[in-house]
Amino acid sequence: MSKLEDMQNLLNRATALEELQRVTEHLREHYQVNHVVYHWVNSVGERFGCGTYTTDWIDRYLEKDYLHIDPVIHGCFQRFNPVDWKSLDWSSKPARAFMKEAIEFGVGTQGYTIPMRGPNGQFALFTMNHTCSDEDWAAFIDKQQRDLILVAHGFNQRALAMEEGVFPLATPSLSPRELSAMTLLAKGKSRAQAADEMSISEHTLRVYIESARHKLGAMNTTHAVARSLAIGIIVV
Repeated sequence: MSKLEDMQNLLNRATALEELQRVTEHLREHYQVNHVVYHWVNSVGERFGCGTYTTDWIDRYLEKDYLHIDPVIHGCFQRFNPVDWKSLDWSSKPARAFMKEAIEFGVGTQGYTIPMRGPNGQFALFTMNHTCSDEDWAAFIDKQQRDLILVAHGFNQRALAMEEGVFPLATPSLSPRELSAMTLLAKGKSRAQAADEMSISEHTLRVYIESARHKLGAMNTTHAVARSLAIGIIVV
């Protein structure tokens, strides 16, 4: 059995967001690309995501409200077929500035995104990106396109199953330190204040926050705190 088949089996067995997160990490390693990301908006407008973008980039994306600028989002929302980023309109000054900053945060210069739609307005994107020449990227996509489409729809099937309650979402088990970090942030403490109260460095605090974020399947720190409160693992 190939490594890709192993990952597809892992994906088919996923019963929680953190398990989908692990699959994105395995896929990045398997294909040797910069990033693999899956994110979706469910039928009631809630956003979820998993992938290998850094927390710094996700936080920056939300802080700058890049959702309203991102040519990938706008281009894919209007399409049903896979989209190579080079085919999108990057001509505006905001779009060019957005891409420049994305690259500075480690996002690849090449990208391939598969848009998907589900019942009741569910919308999802599966993205793989890398830094290489146009020729190498075209050859990579030509070779891997079929598998990438299968994997993308595998992600979407699992997300829909979670939403529809085919199986219960597992409640993540956070360590005492992770719970403390989430609780202090939920109380409105800054990272510096939280680190001081826990008697640790900000770097160590960041490790706990990032670990909790992955376990919670959260897109960013704010989402991690919100999900911790929503499922009742922290109380403020």
